[in-house]
Order: sequence, then structure tokens, then C-alpha cells
Amino acid sequence: MLFRSWDESVDERWPDVATVADHVGVDHLVVTRHALVRQVLADPTTWRPENALDAVTPMPVAALRILARHRFRLPPTLANNSGPSHPQIRGIVAEALHPDRVAALQPWLADLVRGRVARLADALDAGEPVDLYATLAADLPLLALARLVALPDAPVGTVKEFARAALELFWAPLDADRQQALATEVGRFHTVLRDFAATGGGLAASLRAAGHSPDVVVGALFFLLVAGQETTSQFLTLLLHRLTGEPEVRAGLRAGTVAVADVVEEGLRLEPPIVTWRRVAAVDTTLGGTAVAAGTSVVLWLARAGRDPAVVATPDAFRPGQRGSRRHLAFGAGAHRCVGAQLARMEAAVVVAEAAPLLDGVTVVRPPWCPDNLTFRMPDAFVIRRR
Repeated sequence: MLFRSWDESVDERWPDVATVADHVGVDHLVVTRHALVRQVLADPTTWRPENALDAVTPMPVAALRILARHRFRLPPTLANNSGPSHPQIRGIVAEALHPDRVAALQPWLADLVRGRVARLADALDAGEPVDLYATLAADLPLLALARLVALPDAPVGTVKEFARAALELFWAPLDADRQQALATEVGRFHTVLRDFAATGGGLAASLRAAGHSPDVVVGALFFLLVAGQETTSQFLTLLLHRLTGEPEVRAGLRAGTVAVADVVEEGLRLEPPIVTWRRVAAVDTTLGGTAVAAGTSVVLWLARAGRDPAVVATPDAFRPGQRGSRRHLAFGAGAHRCVGAQLARMEAAVVVAEAAPLLDGVTVVRPPWCPDNLTFRMPDAFVIRRR
């Protein structure tokens, strides 16, 4: 059930807090209500983030050996860090992604998207099918992030393959053979990150200058390359697909009666690329009247919290600007709230403003398909053509 959690609509019969066994028989406490999810995220003392990057499918010795050969390590840096180093590391990353720097990047990104949209419009007018994931959404966040933080000099395709492999290796239900193949791919790129951490500029240089170890620099780069760009390209794909089925919203965008920013927020609420996140109970406690023992794995169902009828007027309807639309938890909350939220919003606003007209008069040839994954939706090809 949990691995298809984005398919679930609001069901009042689902409890606020429930124990669910995953595919390997490990019990998780699943939290669904907005108020309770926010409560957990806002309290990093009771609910700690150390399990955020733990592999959902325990890795066999063979896969661990492959990672060890590449000196693979993920020390506490960002998402999995509740220690005293977190505020400084987060502050350095936040400075690299400062809203002023993000705003300065917007004209460049708009020009890039506008050029791509023009070519895609020509192809559609010629009767050709186009893949909006491959030709528009896939690499935009990576190109933007590279300008802001300076990334390793590697082909875009290689970085994307690594990022998707990491999302699958750590958050998907897998067999042993697949784990070994993914460990090889992730380990190889981890070696690239390790070399870059020692000599690279931008964010890597800032972290080194602050006295952080090479492992911490690699960990920060690893998380940014996985969560800092891959999730945004996923969201762009999911949002564009959603908009193909929302003609009234597109008409409102054309008429100027619907704000682009409101469309982005409603998209984040209804089509978040990250559907769950994890915490672990540090002490014996209670949550929503349920006793929780120390060490319990807690799965926060972010996507369902965004459809909580206690927060949103019409939970399953795409209505930009409706009450509660902006109270989603797509970026988390509290001390570990997504440091790249401003960047993701800017990128999505540019794509909606420039690419929404492409969706008028088209039919979906192939909707995005998302593989089983506890946390990430990972859509693939999204093909449209003119009717």
C-alpha cells in the first residue's frame, strides 16, 4: 500500500495514526493528518531525522561491499542531521541558494524555457509527438542548480542516472540483483563527488572553508544532486501532466484571472514529488492519542496531509488560490524544511508561465509512469501530441 501512496484520495476511514507493515515486514507508524505531520516535523528532539536516508530495503552484504569499495558514506549533513553541525551546514547551503541569487537566475531560465517551448510548439504543429519530460523538465533543475552551487563536471545524463539510481536504491522495494546493480552505479558517481569535494569550487569550497570534512562535503552534494534537482524535474512533469486535465485552470492562466504562483502551490499540494518522509521516535511518547515507543519508525504521509479536509476546502480538486492551498507540506516544515523551496517555486513558475500554452488542444499519448517507491514518485516519459 505505502509504495503506491500517491494514488490515494482522501478517505475519512483512514486513521490519523496507524501501524503498517512494509514489504520487508518492518512496522512503520504512518501519520496522515496535517496537524500531526506538522507536529512531528516541528519537533526534532522527540522525532529525530537519523532514519531519513536509511535504505527502505535492507541491503545485502554483496551490495554493501560494492559501496564500500567506492568508500561510500553518508554522514549526517542535511536531511539526516540532528546534531550541532546542522545549522552551519544548512546556512552555507542556504546562502548558495539565497532568494536574491534565485531571482537573478530567473531571466536566464525563462529564456531557456521559452526557446525549448518554441521548438516543442513547432514539433506539435508538425504533427509530431513530444516528450515533455525528456525535452523540457528533466534537466532544467540540474542546469539551474549547477549555476548556483557549482557542480562536478559530468554529463547531464550521467548525473540524472545517478540521481534516479540513488532514489531507487534507498527508497524502493528491491531484489538483491537490482540492489547490486544500483550500488555499482551510485558508488561510481560517489567517487566523482569525492574527487570534486576535495578540489571543487562553489558550495564545495565554502563547506571546506568552514572546516567540514570531505565526507560532509560529499554528503551535502549527494543530497543536493538527489533532492535538490531530481525532485523538481519530477514535480515539473507531474504538474504539466495535471494541467492537461485542467482546461479551466489553463483558461484562467490565459485570461490572467488565475495566478501562476497559485497554480504552483496547488500543484505542490496535489502533485508533490515527495509523498512521504521519515522520522524515528527518540523517546517513548504519544502522537494523536497513540502510544509510540522509542525507536519506532514514523512515516509522515505528506501527500495525504496536503488533502486533509481540516485544512483544504476541496481536498481533491485543483483550485488555485483556494483556502488552505498554500498550507501543504511538500517542502516539509521546521528545522529541516527544504532549503531549495524558493528555487523550486521559481522554476515551476517559469515552466507554467511559458509552457502551459503547449497543453491546449493536445492529447496525452503516454502519461508519466511512476515506479513503486516509498517516498519519491519518479515519473518518466510524458508524451503529448496535437489532436
